[in-house]
Amino acid sequence: MKIDIITIFPEFFDTFLKTSIIKRAIEDGFVEIELHQLRDYSHNKHKKIDDTPYGGGVGMLMAFPPFYDVIHKLKKENSKVILLSPQGKLFNQKFATELSNMNHLILICGHYEGIDARIEALIDYEISIGDYVLTGGEIPAMILSDAVIRLIPKVIHQDSAAEDSLQNGWLKYPQYTKPEQYKGFKVPDVLISGNHQLINEWRMKQQVKKTMEKRPDLLKQIEMTEKEVKLLKEFNKNQK
Repeated sequence: MKIDIITIFPEFFDTFLKTSIIKRAIEDGFVEIELHQLRDYSHNKHKKIDDTPYGGGVGMLMAFPPFYDVIHKLKKENSKVILLSPQGKLFNQKFATELSNMNHLILICGHYEGIDARIEALIDYEISIGDYVLTGGEIPAMILSDAVIRLIPKVIHQDSAAEDSLQNGWLKYPQYTKPEQYKGFKVPDVLISGNHQLINEWRMKQQVKKTMEKRPDLLKQIEMTEKEVKLLKEFNKNQK
């Protein structure tokens, strides 16, 4: 996969690209990430890329021509152009999985009061990481990149990715490690029983329970098996 990131603060990504899974994915050739300084495409001799909005208003707006030029330079037949924006579709694990199967992503990081609205004619997706406003699109671009890259085959162990929270719609079951007991806090007996069938059943029950308790809003989006529907009904009955 190739990811091109358009930004006025490329230095923002220095640590991100040199750390942990992202660093290994780049070194192993699973992903190529290139940063593009928007000011290099400015039509202004002082490299200015913003101006006052037509019709008046507070703040400065990022100009359209630099984005037009850099996108047309980078875009290929299989490219998907993504604008990171609080007005976009809410990003989730399902969307991350969809994007991980694409060959080329172009991420646009806005700033100031936003970007000239003509940018919408050039994008394939407008994506939000949450219902709040940040100073710029750099942090959302890193979040999206991280979520997508870890789903690329062989970047991490596929069994690990498959069991992540939200990957199948449910939150992940509780997990424990050594020691077995500490200051009265004990690991559930089933997990040290050695009975893998019982462990799998316990985990399924726990992921249903945890999702119901912590994120009931997710339940409407999950395509449940008959067993999961039965477990959910049992938990609901016990709560009454």
